[in-house]
Amino acid sequence: MDETQRALFLDVIGRKLAELDQDDMLGKDSQAVVSLDQQAVGRLSRQDALLSQSMAKATQASRDAMRVSLKRALQRLDDGEFGYCDDCGDEIAQKRLELDPTASRCISCASG
Repeated sequence: MDETQRALFLDVIGRKLAELDQDDMLGKDSQAVVSLDQQAVGRLSRQDALLSQSMAKATQASRDAMRVSLKRALQRLDDGEFGYCDDCGDEIAQKRLELDPTASRCISCASG
């Protein structure tokens, strides 16, 4: 991989990490503790708030997993392993990596 491609993937991964950070800030309020005061909030409204909180936490867990995958891709980039299939060692198509820089397997190996 030449320096131009390396810079491209550093940029792609950096942008995706920045998007995750921005989404974290937007979703922070949705994960707040739901108040138990049933005088201020009805039972159904509280259940709805708990469901929304649960979905926000699941979304956060998904973002956290993506962040780990992106950091792993950065490590592979630093180690010179980025762009090569973990299973067979063949090159992964550049378009595939541009769409999903976390891809660590070629199409053949990923599809079984």
